[in-house]
Amino acid sequence: MTEIARVTIRPARREDVGTIIAMLADDPLGGARERIEDPLPQSYFTAFERLQHDPNIFLVVAEDGEGAVVGCLQLCILPGLSSQGASRGLIEDVRVASHCRSRGIGEQMVQWAVVEARARKCKLVELLTHHTRADAQRFYERLGFARSHVGMTLRQP
Repeated sequence: MTEIARVTIRPARREDVGTIIAMLADDPLGGARERIEDPLPQSYFTAFERLQHDPNIFLVVAEDGEGAVVGCLQLCILPGLSSQGASRGLIEDVRVASHCRSRGIGEQMVQWAVVEARARKCKLVELLTHHTRADAQRFYERLGFARSHVGMTLRQP
């Protein structure tokens, strides 16, 4: 890591959607899933509104000292009956702008999510990363996450 860039983590706003989608699309997997167009498809803004109205979902961005959005993640609080009725925090869509990687921004965002999940009484914090993302897996292991599940996906048409 070359430097620790301090960031401010704040709730995402509608005007951040384009930057978030660009970060989600900035790799081979995301590039195949996302549609970068001008204007962005309405589906992104519809989804953003749904996220904004769900009290158990937190879509946040990391802002650098100049106010530029340089990262994002989504934290979902999932109530459950297992583990004696424990809730769990699920971290998804962690991204750092390509020109800002290896500066500690992703670590700050994940640490924020862990603290937030604990504050909401989550007994577990889990995350998903694609099996081909070896660098991401090493990053999460460095932060204390352990491989614990086999994930499966059923894509709907």
